[in-house]
Amino acid sequence: MREPSSSAAETAEALTDTPKKAQRPAAAVFIVATVLIDALAFALIIPVLPTLLMELTGGGVADAALWGGLATFLFAVMQFFFSPVLGGFSDRFGRRPVLLLSLGALAIDFLLMGLAHALIVFFAARLVSGIFAATHSTANAYIADVTPPAQRSARFGWLGAAMGVGFILGPALGGLLGELTPRAPFFAAALLAGANAVYGWFVVPESLAADKRRPFSLARSNVFGTLLRLRKAEGLGVMVWVYFLSHLSGFVYPAVWAYVAIAKFDWSEAQIGASLAYFGVLFALCQMVVVPVLMPRIGERRAIWIAMAVEAAALAGIAFAPNGAVLYAWLLTALVTGMEGPALQKIMTERVGEDAQGELQGGLSALGGVILIISPLLYTQLFFLFQRGVAGVVFPGAPFLAASALCLVALALFLGRTKRTHAP
Repeated sequence: MREPSSSAAETAEALTDTPKKAQRPAAAVFIVATVLIDALAFALIIPVLPTLLMELTGGGVADAALWGGLATFLFAVMQFFFSPVLGGFSDRFGRRPVLLLSLGALAIDFLLMGLAHALIVFFAARLVSGIFAATHSTANAYIADVTPPAQRSARFGWLGAAMGVGFILGPALGGLLGELTPRAPFFAAALLAGANAVYGWFVVPESLAADKRRPFSLARSNVFGTLLRLRKAEGLGVMVWVYFLSHLSGFVYPAVWAYVAIAKFDWSEAQIGASLAYFGVLFALCQMVVVPVLMPRIGERRAIWIAMAVEAAALAGIAFAPNGAVLYAWLLTALVTGMEGPALQKIMTERVGEDAQGELQGGLSALGGVILIISPLLYTQLFFLFQRGVAGVVFPGAPFLAASALCLVALALFLGRTKRTHAP
């Protein structure tokens, strides 16, 4: 393997520390805080984004939804193409500089949105955020660098819990700040991201040793090439589809939860927010308690198929739930279904070398970008069609039933693969 160039090495030395020191508590705090802030900053703006877009467009909520959807599409496309590039940079120059760059860009993104008085500025901010949206994938690679394989499930569970907490607190805090001004949550998100970048700059070391880095390759960083290599990698081909379909099914919640709750139960915004907070608390408990306690006892393979089977049943149950009490009962399954993500992450990280963890996480982040593009279109269109009535049938729960079917396909692929290989 070629050693880094002298100029690159000097830059890396200025930004990094001995990788072994990355295991100190400050590093773990920074990585968990990075994921928490990423989720919190995103969730903070949810309650006020329609108001800001109505102000920028001078139109109503329909115009806000139109432009907000286009902005989400732009973000997803940029993330899709640039996440593998940043993953490749992290394999070449280390995780720390990429994390700091991403956090800094995130802070600028929210600051621009908070200051925006024109749609073009808002869209420019979304473009910047999409290009540098590598905090979560690089955080996963950092954890893979410093954590023994046997402990990775629990550590990935910490990151999942941090994300869950961010999505619990974010909407509530954003709503409170929005009472001051619709722009306040954007400034708060920028402050959080900037503060964590400063913290990381002074106390967090590099996690990837210089002798485990590899030259940057534009061919490897091509998003389509990355996805193709993920599919062809030994033991990863089917797992990529399992990951994709299972995550696509899970994205039904952010895509249409509020619409379905209103159509089925005529819930208010407060009731919708409470139900999301309830789900988030259960999901975080799964990551913090169930994953580290139960998964080592039952193993990753069993955890995955149990979680998928329960998730498929829960999604179908939500689709047909006759009232809110039944819906809340089905949401309790989040205590089990949250095992799926950390278990899949652990299995996939074990299938690639230490010098390719960034590329793997960049590829998975690119898959996330594809899901972010597909899921709103898929689920909102299904909701629209069945809410208006298809062949005389009005069924607002149709998106959740479709998500259940996708989850069952992922489960079948996973069981078929493990049956053939006799290994997780």
